[in-house]
Parts: sequence; C-alpha cells; structure tokens
Amino acid sequence: MIARRARLAAAGILCLAACARPSSTAPAPAPAPAAASHLPPVPVVRGPLALTVVYPPADAVVDARDSSFLFGSTGAGDADLTINGFPVRVWPNGAWLAWLPLPPDSLMQFRLVARTLRDSAELVYTARRATRFTPPDSAVWIDSTSLRPRGRVWLARGEYLSLAARAAQGAQVRLRLADGTVLPLPPDPRPDEIPAAIRAFDRDTMNLRAEPRPDRYAGMLRGVAIGDAGPVLAPAAGAQPGDAPVLEAIRDGDTARVRWPLQVGLLDTLPVVAELGDPAGPADAVVVGRAGPGTSYHWFFPVGTRAVVAGRRGDELKLRLGEGVDAWVAASEVRPLPPGTPRPRGVAGAISIGPAAGGERASIRIPLGVRVPFRVDEGDRRLTLTLYGTAGDASWIRYGAGASPVRRVTWTQEPGAETVLTVELESDVWGYRTRWSGTDLLLEVRRPPIMADGGPLAGRLIVVDPGHPPGGATGPTGLREPDANLGVALRLRTLLEGAGARVVLTRTSDVPVELGARVKLADSLDADLLVSIHNNALPDGLNPFTNNGTSVYYNQPRSLPLARAIQRALVERLGVRDLGVGRGDLALTRATWQPSVLCEGLYMILPEQEAALRDPAGQQLYARGVFEGIVAYLKSVTRATAPAGSASGR
Repeated sequence: MIARRARLAAAGILCLAACARPSSTAPAPAPAPAAASHLPPVPVVRGPLALTVVYPPADAVVDARDSSFLFGSTGAGDADLTINGFPVRVWPNGAWLAWLPLPPDSLMQFRLVARTLRDSAELVYTARRATRFTPPDSAVWIDSTSLRPRGRVWLARGEYLSLAARAAQGAQVRLRLADGTVLPLPPDPRPDEIPAAIRAFDRDTMNLRAEPRPDRYAGMLRGVAIGDAGPVLAPAAGAQPGDAPVLEAIRDGDTARVRWPLQVGLLDTLPVVAELGDPAGPADAVVVGRAGPGTSYHWFFPVGTRAVVAGRRGDELKLRLGEGVDAWVAASEVRPLPPGTPRPRGVAGAISIGPAAGGERASIRIPLGVRVPFRVDEGDRRLTLTLYGTAGDASWIRYGAGASPVRRVTWTQEPGAETVLTVELESDVWGYRTRWSGTDLLLEVRRPPIMADGGPLAGRLIVVDPGHPPGGATGPTGLREPDANLGVALRLRTLLEGAGARVVLTRTSDVPVELGARVKLADSLDADLLVSIHNNALPDGLNPFTNNGTSVYYNQPRSLPLARAIQRALVERLGVRDLGVGRGDLALTRATWQPSVLCEGLYMILPEQEAALRDPAGQQLYARGVFEGIVAYLKSVTRATAPAGSASGR
C-alpha cells in the first residue's frame, strides 16, 4: 500500500457527484473501461442484508476538500443502495464503493438505505472531517494555525528566516518583538500548495489548479534572537508564551493580534560538530538525510559519520556537508562532540581495490582519516562517490590481481572541499553498499550474475516480500492487504522455485516485520533481487473511478528496467489500467545491494479487484505477471559467460 488510505473503483461504477455544490445532485457518468480485465468474475452472494462501512473507520478523520469515497458491504449482491439519497452500485458479492459530496459539518452523517425483494436495512454512519480555518465575518482577522515557522529555530547570524501567515485581505500585517522592534509582512498572494498525494496519484490535471490567495503575507527575519531557544542540540521544548512575538493585522481602524509561538536562537561563531547515530547500536545502521525539513530521503550516513551543525527547526537538525550543501536529519539521531572539536576535514589517500568472489565483486578502500559525510550516485556502468570536506591525495590507485567488476577509478578535486571519485564498471551496476572500517570508507560493488545453463532463474536467490503487516489496506468485504499480499507471494515462490530459483520470503505468516529488517534480510543473504508485493490504496479526496490501475515502483536507477519488465507483464496478465512505473521513496525500493522493486498490482477497495485477490485464480494471475516480468528482466541483463581478464594495471 503506497497511499495511506483506501482503494478505489472499477470501470462501470456509477460515479456520484464530485463536489458539494447544490447543483451537483445528479450522478456523473462512469468512465469508460481502460482495458479488458482478465480478473475472475465476482462471486454471487445472496444472503440477508448486513450493512457495513469499512472505510472510513469510526476513529478516522477524513481529510478532503469537498468529496471523498466510502466503501463497505451490504451482505447481498442483489441489494439497491443509496447513501444520503445518492444511488450506489452494489457488486454481486455485496461490496459497494461510493464517491460522494461530503456534508459540510465537522461531524459528518451518512444515511445508508439498502433494499432487496426480501429485506430492507438502514444505517446512519458518522465520520469526522478535518477542520479547516474559515475566515470570520469581520473586517480584520488572523489565522493562528497558518503561522510558519513555529516552535524553536536555530540559524546562523547572517541567515534569513522566512515568515508566513494568513490574515484578512488588505490588512497591514506586522510582527512586533518583545523589545519593540516591528517587522513588516507584506502581501504574498501565492496559491495554496497542492497536496503531495494529489500530485503523486491524481490523474485529473484540473485538480492541479489553484488560484492566488490575497490573504497571504510573508516577511524575513535576520540576525535577531527571539526568546531563549537554548542550546541547539538540547531536547526540543515549546516556546514560552511570555517570550513570543505578537503578530498584528490592522485594517480600517480595527486590529487583530495573536501570539506567534516562535523562539529563535543564533549559533555561535565556533562550529558545533556532531556525530551521527548511536555508537552502541547496530554497526550497519544508517542515519537518513533530507534536502529540506520533512522532504524525501537523499543521503544515507553510516553510524559514526561527523558533520558541522548549521541550524535546526524543531526536531530536525541541519548539517553543513560542504559549501552550499546542507542535509537535514532527526535531532534525536545526533550526539554533540566536545566543544572545540574541529570540523571534519578528510584527506582521500591511496585507494586500493580488492577483487573478490571470482571477479563477481570488488571492495574499494578509501582512507580518509575522519568519517566525513558522503553520497553515492549511480549511472550506466558508473558509480560516483562525493566526499564532502575532503582533499584528494590519491597518488596511488591499486587494482589488485584477477578479474574485477571495476574497470577504472578516477578522482577530481571540486570547489567547496569536495573530492569526487568516479568508479567505472565493466558492466551495468547490479549493487553496491558502503560501510566504515575505522576511518576508511569501504565501497563494495557487484556485477550482474552469470546466466546458468538451466535458464535465467537457475541458481538465482530472490527475496520476495509480502508487504505488511503492520498496516495495510482493507477491502469492502473485509479482506486485509497483508493476507492478499501473502497469498500472491506464496504463489510467486512456487513459480520461481519451479524455474530453478532459490526463494526466501520475508514472512510466511501474519506476523509484523519491520521494513528495515526486510531489507537487511535481502542484504545479508546476498540476494540477487528483492521484490515486494503490495496492493494499492488512495488518500482521501481522490476519485476512485479515475485513479486506479497497476503500477510498479523503484528507487535506484538500476532497478528501473526490472520495474518496467514487471509492469508490462502485470498489465498483460491482469488486464487493468496501466499507470506506468514510478520512482518512490520507499524502504523496500531503496535497497542498494540488488535491484529492488515494489509492485502495486491491484486496488484493494475496488470490489472486483478485492474479489480477485480472495480468489486463488486472481492471486495466480498476479503472481504469474511478476514471475514473467522477472524472467524477461533477467534474460535481458544476465551475462552468458563468466568474467574474463583482469582489471589489474588499469
């Protein structure tokens, strides 16, 4: 499951009104089928009426603007169902799925009425709706929930801090500090941000439109401390009300005021040096770095890496990797070093390359003298290693004897104290990993496997991950995604083993397994491939009748051909809409030691797709699609002969 909530409808569903305007009382026509489904038919159920709502659950808060989906079961496939007067299609097994205008109240009420020739039933279901600020009917106002940033912030004295707020249109907006200083916030009429889920999953480009908002204001703060933020690496705490600045909005002689819960600390001139990770924890643990607060993972720092602290916002710490290069990490995963510890500055010395496993692998050792931050990027037959805060002094590069996946290593010195190593490979990248050995950085690489006489799968070790638990979606008749995923994975294992592969499942029962443990298992086994089986979901507010289909996700560039091969085979086998492949910042696709993908074959909340996932025939179709994609991929990339020659002396 990629998006956190539900899974939507199929072609032929009666699509209800898409917004809550009074004129939207007639159902919209259902979209035409995108493909001829190959799924088994939905079984017929003729039982007594038993109305249930599976989504949203009773404790959920629906976060949607004007319309969203509900689904559940009537218990009888011949029932007629209405919700708040809107007709809703019921599938032969009693499952139903609706796309409805949401009642305007924060506590929404849905009246479900079902009838058959034998029976009738009624259910009044309530669900909470996420509250949004509504401007009051007054000349001047301030939305206190819009104030950004909030909490504790640390920054360098010369660094600007952007401020943003929402207040009445046409007002004079200013921030008044405790010492009487006044900072203006001029109008900044930007449109609302499009939610990330809409950008990622909504196929209707009309939903990407947003009008400028004349009630937005923005300003800048520089070199000003507010309140007592405390040490930058101290545990986070809320701002003290007495120290908080006051935001004022003035219009037509009226004034609105709110306290801005903000404390700003200024960093000292001496650098604060920190070490990442828990030295008493697992040696192979990593600390993830982001390009901005709350953004996607971008760096993966092994435990013990050192960096300079350059700022903080709340629970996220900014590290200065190099000139103009910052990474944000969780403050809880950083420990300060004693005051006066010099900023990490490494020297990349003589590099040695040790071929191993009969030329299938190589280990590149780079002495640095200190555990500086770094990043690995991959390209076609190439890995690029950027070492921050490092001077190059690799007068010697020793390749060792025997065959090796490494063709050549070169290095350059870049501005901002960056040393860049380029590792050219004899064939495409299959996998790599990094770890510290003292203050030496070890970069291990592996080449594509050799195709055995028995075919592309003979002897290959493949880790299959049945996604979830914990978590996962639930279908209209109560099928849990973890159960569906496991059913497909077991059938995929049978197909792979029948073709000569060795297969390990990350779980074989309904037992929760952490995401990191699943990836570590594949790494520890030296698996050739990692394939995760899921069935998709949608967040609130996305139309299920237009946003459903098959997709496969990857993260590392080398995994894209595998994703495309499986996607083609799945679409051909399942016969549902082709949503294409996508790059996703997902734990199971971030593995670097082997190509890895995550399959979202079907949508759990689509009644006919949930029914197919209950059916052994439907599970077999899904498994067969993944199997055929793996075979096609391995045929295209595995080598027919063993490596020959030696990289020595290159």
